[in-house]
Amino acid sequence: QVDKNAELVARWYYCALSQEKLRRPIVACELGRLYNKDAVIEFLLDKSADKAPMEAASHIKSIKNVTELNLADNPAWSGDKESIKGDKYDDIQSARFICPVVGLEMNGRHRFCFLRNCGCVFSERALKEIKAEVCHKCGVPFQEEDVIILNGNKEDVEVLKKRMEDRRLKSKLEKKSKKCKSAESASRQETAEDSPGPSKAKNGKDCIKSSSGEKRQIIFTKSSDNGNSSVPGKVSKAASTATKRSIADSEEKSEAYKSIFTSHSSAKRSKEECSNWVTHTAYYF
Repeated sequence: QVDKNAELVARWYYCALSQEKLRRPIVACELGRLYNKDAVIEFLLDKSADKAPMEAASHIKSIKNVTELNLADNPAWSGDKESIKGDKYDDIQSARFICPVVGLEMNGRHRFCFLRNCGCVFSERALKEIKAEVCHKCGVPFQEEDVIILNGNKEDVEVLKKRMEDRRLKSKLEKKSKKCKSAESASRQETAEDSPGPSKAKNGKDCIKSSSGEKRQIIFTKSSDNGNSSVPGKVSKAASTATKRSIADSEEKSEAYKSIFTSHSSAKRSKEECSNWVTHTAYYF
């Protein structure tokens, strides 16, 4: 039969992973077990193939699965200095930490719990006697699901394990939904960039603007029944000549503006007005 005192000492004074004495920083998992933080970090960093499976830490996948505890020191605890020589009585019931509200010692004789949001540790009696929706020590709001019993019995561990699985499943679903939303937003942006704007072609029609500022619409036609086909994307010759002659024939433009272009009458000179090709160009005067 296992000695109860020895079992309490092993669970409340020693790390559940390395079996060394608990020393700050102390962390607790979602099942309420106590660990040294450096032991958990070494366990997570060890990727060797011959790594021994640890039942006490098999559910710890990352450092986010543990919470660093905010413990209150016991002023009556003198430490290990008195029991170094072995000539004095070692009081097992004397604990290093206490409940900051009620003052009970955290030695396994009383039920203790911690808040997952902030890591503050209290006795269960303190939470029952002083009911509040915020932490008694730091004021952080919490819910009933955030209260985790330290070193609880089998029933407590089963309840905490179910909460842990539900919490992790919920976080996975939230991550998937975020990824889907980000993918949808990215696809929407791509479709918005690819979709034709007001300046692009619509229904096989395109608008061009001539040098005179007049907007003309050009229709792209497909191959007809007679066999005459027009290449899409190119303007027909009739349309191009119409755009060239429209500047000279337009009555709205002034003669000074028309004289800029080669289609104007002033640009058309006779052979007598043109100089020799050796010395000057045909348009020199």
